Amino acid sequence: MSKVRFQITMSLDGYVAGPDQSMKDPLGVGGEALHTWAIELASWKEQHGQKGGVVNASSAIMQEMFENVGAVIMGRNMFGGGPGPWKSDWKGWWGEDPPYHMPVFVLTHHARDPLPMQGGTTFHFVTDGIESALNQAKRAAAAKDVPVMLGGGERLLDNLGDSPPRFEQTRIVDAPGVVHLRYRVAR
Repeated sequence: MSKVRFQITMSLDGYVAGPDQSMKDPLGVGGEALHTWAIELASWKEQHGQKGGVVNASSAIMQEMFENVGAVIMGRNMFGGGPGPWKSDWKGWWGEDPPYHMPVFVLTHHARDPLPMQGGTTFHFVTDGIESALNQAKRAAAAKDVPVMLGGGERLLDNLGDSPPRFEQTRIVDAPGVVHLRYRVAR
């Protein structure tokens, strides 16, 4: 049975992107600093067709991120291209061969035909909500897992409602410039 994974890099005060996201600053002003821990890794560089990089405690975390994964869900801001209707030439931040190499389901309010790319990545644009994206991703992933990655300038821990979910911590990895925390929903 497949699992749904949630992966996100967040500042200590709960932000997943900086303010004023734009084509020039896709992660917002200062937002790229959230991902320094990943960008410097040899495993990240290899996944993006680059050489070099460091190996440290974060390396295993990066390698685990896509083990047994068959589909990805991301938000419109992570795919990029700016707000509003799609620009027909926008194909995402990653070039012709994105690092996913599997189906990717992009949550958006603006319909667009699927976008096949090199290396097996096809971006599917889902306009009817997260449940639809999750169902489509699970079908595409078959028995493999589905990671959900959000890209946006919203606080993660705002508006949790009257009965916020409870989580049980399962792992902590201290690495240079970052602490990796893993949780599962408490039963």
